[in-house]
Amino acid sequence: MLIVGGIAGGAFFWWRHYQSSPAYSLALLVDAIQRNDKPKVDELLDTEKIVADFVSQVRERVPASSLAVSQTDAAKMISPKIKDTLHDQLIKQVQQLTDVAAGKPFVLVALAVPHFAEIKQDNNSAHASIILKEEQIEVEMVPSGDKWQITSVRDDKLAKMIAQAMLSNLPANGAHVQDELQRQLNKLPIRSH
Repeated sequence: MLIVGGIAGGAFFWWRHYQSSPAYSLALLVDAIQRNDKPKVDELLDTEKIVADFVSQVRERVPASSLAVSQTDAAKMISPKIKDTLHDQLIKQVQQLTDVAAGKPFVLVALAVPHFAEIKQDNNSAHASIILKEEQIEVEMVPSGDKWQITSVRDDKLAKMIAQAMLSNLPANGAHVQDELQRQLNKLPIRSH
């Protein structure tokens, strides 16, 4: 009886510790997306920071010399529509990649996360490399209350989609920039693993 009590107590304390980990927050995100719980998803994603990071990713991939876009033009490229598009596409992609979790008990989803995500954590941040259905996604997370919030997502498909959305928002007088950006986007590889 004492051994069973010890095991139960150990499991309880391990679970309480696990609830404060980045892996647990990733499980919460997967569960919320599969249940279409938009408030919970929004609590776990910092969309403003994710969008800003995607814009940086696009700029990293397209040579600066080919993008003579002023800061004003860059600000116009990040419209509310792009933010909504990114948010919706990110949720859609995570939902498709994690469809196997649909309808599963949360405990199983939470326990499965470490098998799909390699997570490196320090006090103020965490980096997760997630491989699902032969696709790799990198996420950065920061503590937010008693959970972790995603602030950056690295995904080639989403980066290309955001670049296309940015391209469509360029002013008409930037046609030469649009053409060059389109040429550069067409050269971007889609990473697969």
